[in-house]
Parts: sequence; structure tokens; C-alpha cells
Amino acid sequence: MSGRNTDAFDDASVAGSNGAANGGPGGIGNSGNGSRRQASQKQVEKIVLQYLKTKGYRNAEKALREDAIMDGAETTIGDLASVFPASEMGSDANVPEWVLFYSEAEQGNPDAYSQSYRELRRWTDSSLDVYRHELYAVSFPIFVHAYLDLHMRGLHEKAAEFMEQYSRDHVVHHGKDIETLTTLKTKAHVEENALAKLYRENKYGIRMTRVGFELLLSFLQDHHFTLLMRTVNQYLNIRTIDGAVQIASESEADVGITGHTQNQLDHFNSQDIALGSAPLDPFVRDEVERTLQSEAGRHIKDSTTEEASALLDTFARAKQDSTTNALSARDAIPMPPPRGVEIEQQIANLKALRKRVALSPAALPSVCMYTLHNTDNTMNCATVSEDLSLMAGGFSESYVKIWSLKREPLRGFQSNFVPNSVNSEEDMEAVREKTGEDSRKLIGHSGPVFGVDISFDSKYLLSCSEDKTARLWSLDTMTNVVCYRGHNYPIWDVSFAPQGFYFATASHDRTARLWSCDHIYALRILAGHLSDVNCVRFHPNAKYVVTGSCDKTVRLWDVQRGSCVRVFTGHTGSVDTVAISPDGRIMASAGEDQTVNVWDLGSGRRMESLTGHTGSVYSLAFSQEGTLLLSGSADETVRAWDIKRTSTASDHPIIAQRQSEQEQSKATDPDAMDVDSDGKSAGNIAGSPGKDKADTATNGDSKKRDAAGIWKSKRVAESDALLKTWRTKSTPVYNVTMTKRNLGIAIGAFTL
Repeated sequence: MSGRNTDAFDDASVAGSNGAANGGPGGIGNSGNGSRRQASQKQVEKIVLQYLKTKGYRNAEKALREDAIMDGAETTIGDLASVFPASEMGSDANVPEWVLFYSEAEQGNPDAYSQSYRELRRWTDSSLDVYRHELYAVSFPIFVHAYLDLHMRGLHEKAAEFMEQYSRDHVVHHGKDIETLTTLKTKAHVEENALAKLYRENKYGIRMTRVGFELLLSFLQDHHFTLLMRTVNQYLNIRTIDGAVQIASESEADVGITGHTQNQLDHFNSQDIALGSAPLDPFVRDEVERTLQSEAGRHIKDSTTEEASALLDTFARAKQDSTTNALSARDAIPMPPPRGVEIEQQIANLKALRKRVALSPAALPSVCMYTLHNTDNTMNCATVSEDLSLMAGGFSESYVKIWSLKREPLRGFQSNFVPNSVNSEEDMEAVREKTGEDSRKLIGHSGPVFGVDISFDSKYLLSCSEDKTARLWSLDTMTNVVCYRGHNYPIWDVSFAPQGFYFATASHDRTARLWSCDHIYALRILAGHLSDVNCVRFHPNAKYVVTGSCDKTVRLWDVQRGSCVRVFTGHTGSVDTVAISPDGRIMASAGEDQTVNVWDLGSGRRMESLTGHTGSVYSLAFSQEGTLLLSGSADETVRAWDIKRTSTASDHPIIAQRQSEQEQSKATDPDAMDVDSDGKSAGNIAGSPGKDKADTATNGDSKKRDAAGIWKSKRVAESDALLKTWRTKSTPVYNVTMTKRNLGIAIGAFTL
């Protein structure tokens, strides 16, 4: 990576920027010392002229002489020293510092730092996504020195207000420093505190792209933010680089202050979180046990009673495990009173548990692929119900389409039925349509549909759209029940909580929102991402929500407090999908960088990076034991990954065979890519942009088909954890799901 050291602004550019700094009456630093005799504009012009002459800037000197009429004797730095005490500027102050100090003292006011920093923050928030992260990185040392300067000038109340108002912007990556700086109350504290002295006596290293640096420089100069310009010039060492700027790690010596931890994310991720399972409602537990005992206690012994007895034993073991790992009633989120459907669902889960296939590297899951034809590249998303009875897709033509996987007719209500006349199941059946097909369109949105999800009982469907709304549909009546409004921009994803009732949305407005089905307004607004929130998923205990964003980070949110409790960094592209293991301990994320990252939720640290995909990864799904991960991608493949590998996993025959094949392939193909020690590809693989998966599939990397019609693309070094690859024919995989019995389900749309 090439780069050059830019000591913030060069002297000439700073000396020439002597405009007003946030105009207003009064002067910063007038802490009881009375009014100060101020230098005239001509004195400053003479000093600038002397400086240009000393540096040899003859053209600039000539231009300044022509614009300004210089009369009287030459003014020197000593003249300014007589106006401003040297104790405030230092005996070694140079001309740019004197000019900047002059502008500040003449035009400043006690709120100047707050006003200029607020404008910088607002400008950063509205900047392009590609530069926003590095601009936020620059704002932290500016924030620190603005806070310290306020204390040094006796404006202690203003400093406390400044810290309280803006510290939350930096608490994630600099939490420890913020805690220490908050304890400073006086000028003496700043002079004696080790951390404050570290910031005042050392320049803070920053990496920026050349364009980002030029944008920052132009913004400060155009708005005459002289206070911030002086801070950047005096305390920052900006290094411009080619390529994207990633989040700094502790090992990068040119970022931050040498010897001081720059990225304090581990401190933020040390917050206590409760990852246990959701407690089983006592009523549901008792009813399930009573139902199974009733079936098992029948006098006539048949297969039903034998199954009930086996289920009763399984339920006893599951109840014991859930009691050990379950959340306390105080930590669990409030839920409405249970209905009969929860009891039926628990019994169905017990049956699935007894028939579940145990997976391992030697016993991989079966994967059922549903390929949709004639979609004309308009399908944006797809999902399948837990019981595999329904499949749904969202389309660019503003509708949701549902298919019955059991080939049963999907019948809605007749258009002339009277709701008050429906009092029983028989009445409901009487007002249904007499005939129906095995697919049906749900029409109501006024823009492309980007996300769909089906409730655990297959009774309701959620959809979200470009029209800024989320809609709840009844799958019994095939009608729209509720329209939820609140987001200011298109909604990219929607997800039901595991127990239903609650759901979450992810939007282009950089927020995720928590909703309940019985309220038309959001219960929580989860704000903190720097760019679009692309995907959202609930933790199995529904106490937390995971979001992935275009800012290349994943966040874990506490839904009760509405606050972020974990931040996961490491992706080099937009995060488009996340998944959490059924035990709630592991999370996986993937997206445009074509890498699947596996994270430990407890510590917030990355466990492994899985490489092998050659296109954006659209969907992830864990097996029920959490030991295997499925991924679906734009490269038209479904891949299975071994997550919880033992120390002897490399000795497994399948893995050993794959390693041998990779070595042979590498020997015969010199263009095969290497993988570094962190498991990342050493090559530069372009990701596929955007929310429209169809466009990505057809207009992605330049690839050619082989004789069998399979896409060929540049080889990527595959991780040892890759167990198997299932290839489709011209079908990008939009969604993968693992059923309760560990059957893999994949959905995609055929493209030409």
C-alpha cells in the first residue's frame, strides 16, 4: 500500500486561511482577564507578508502586496506577542499558529467548538458511504482536543456539555478513553492527567484516502472553521493512502498514538449479555406434558401411544436442558398469553427432535433446491415456512407471491362476505372461495418488495418494500391486515421473532426498528450504523437483534434497552446476511466480500473466516446442533461448512482428500490464489453490489459457461472448513434454510 505522510495542512495553506471562525461576540479565553487589546488586520497582513518572504513564496508575496497597502514599519511576531500573552501560544509558536490564534481570539465565542464540531458531524453524516468511516475516524481526535481546549481556557461547564452531547459518537471504539476524559473537571486535571498529556504532546495518526482528505480540507476552509483547522494542523498526522481505509487494528503503528491502544472495541464488547434460551411458558409446559401423558396412558397400545411415550421422555430431557440454560423471567422479553398453537408447535418440535439427522463431516445434509422459472429477473427475495408448507417471494412489480409446497389450493375469502357473520370454523369455511390455485399473489405495496418472512405457525407473512412500509398479511384470509409506517426510506429486510408477535425491519435510513404486531408504531429505533442496514435477524431467545450494514459491520442490539451491546468488525464489503446458531452462542455473517465470518457472541471476537465463494453471499443457515453452516451465493452454489471442528478435524478423510486436491490444483494452476494466515484471500476479488440480486447474477463478474452450462470464474482458495459444494445451473441462491430435522432448503431464480 503506497502512501505519503501529510502533516495535516502545510504551512502556506494554513497561513492563507485566516478567515473568520464561527463569528460571534466575545472571545475564547477571556476568563476574567478583562478586555484584550487586539491586533489590527494590517498587522496580520504584514506578518503573513513577512512569512511568505521568508519561505520564498515570491508570487504570493507580490499578490499580497498588490492587494494590501502596507504602511509604517514592518510588524513582527513580537508585535503579536505584545497583544497575546506567550503563555497561551508558547514561546516557539510559528506564524500560522499566530494567525489562527488571532482569528480565534477576534471572532470566537464560548460555543465556537460546539458549533463547528456539530457542523462537522452533520457534514460527515451526509457524506458518501465510501468516505464516511474515515471522516468519523478524523472526528475523534478533533473531539478530544476540542474538549481539552475548553478546559484549558476555563470553560469547564461548556466542556462538560460538549462531552455529554457528543461522546456517544465515539464510545464504541474509544470507550476507555472517553471514561477517563469524562473525569477531567479543571485545567489542573488536564495538565496532570496522563491520558490528556499523551494527546496534547503527541500527534494522532490517521489514514485517509486522498479524496477524503481533500474533502475534509475543502470543508474546513470553505466554512472558515479556524478552530478545527488549527487542531488538525497541530495535533493530527494524516497519511493519505491508495485504496479503501479499513477500521484500524491495535497492531497498526501509524494509526492513533504510538504505544496507546487505538481500537478499544474489546472493551465495548465486554458488556454482559444473556445468551440463554427463552424460558418455556409454564402453561404451555404443563399442557404439553398433560397432552403427552394422556396419549401415552391410553389402554389401547398402538403406534400413537408408543410415540407419545417416547415424546414424553424427550420432553423431560428437553425441559431439564431448558431449565439449566434458560433466561430468568426478569431477563426474558414480555410475551402475550399463549394460545393453543404454541402447544401444537412444541409437540411438533419434539417430533422433529426425535427424527433429526445427526450431521458431521462424514454425514452431510441433503439439500432440496427450489428453482423458480420465468421470473424475468424481478424476484428480489424468497423464504419458506418452518413446516415446509409454504414458500413466498418478493418481486419488483410490488407484489408478494405465495406457493403451496403441498399442492393444496390457497383460498381466500369471498369478496362479499360479512365479517360479523363468521363465528365458527364452519362459518369461515363457508365464506371461503370455492376454488383456488396452489399459488397466489398478495397485492398492496406500491414499490419493489425486498424482504419477506413467514411466522413460525405459518399463519402470517411479513413483507417490506421500497415504499417505506412493512405489511402484515393473514395467510388464512390472504388479505393485508396491517400496514406499518415509520421508516423514512426503503426497507431492505424484515424478520419475525422466533416466538412471533415481535418483528424487526432494516432500512436505508441507517436504522433497524423493533415492532409488535399489535402496534402500528415502532417500539424501538436501533440507530448506530453509519450506512444502510441491509439485514436483520432475531437471537433465538428474542432478547437481541443482529443487524448487518453497508458500513461493513455487524451489531448486536438489546431490544429491551434499545442499545448496541456488540460490534463486529472485519468485513471488507457490505454485510448482506447474518445467521445465529440455535444455541445462541455463534453468529455468522457474509456479503459482498464473498467471505463468511464466524463470530463468538460472548466475546465479540471472530472465530474463523471461510473463503470459497466467488460471488456475493446472500443467505446463511445453521444446522440445529450449530456444527454445520449452509451458505447460498450469487456464484450459483450452496456450500456446507464445518463450524465446530475439533483439534483432529484435519485428519478427517474428507478434509484430507480436499487438502490433497487443493495441493494438486495449485501445482497445475499457477494462477490459483493463496490464502494468508488469517484465512483471507490474498487476491482482490470484486464484490457484487446492490440489493437487486437478479442484477448481480446477470451483470456480476465477467464469467463464461462451460460445456455443461456451469459458470466458470477465477479460482479462489477454499478454506479447510468447506465440506461440500452443491452447484446449480444458472440459478443464484437467494435463500438457504435448515429445517428442524436438518434438511437443507435452497431457493433461487433461474437466470439466462
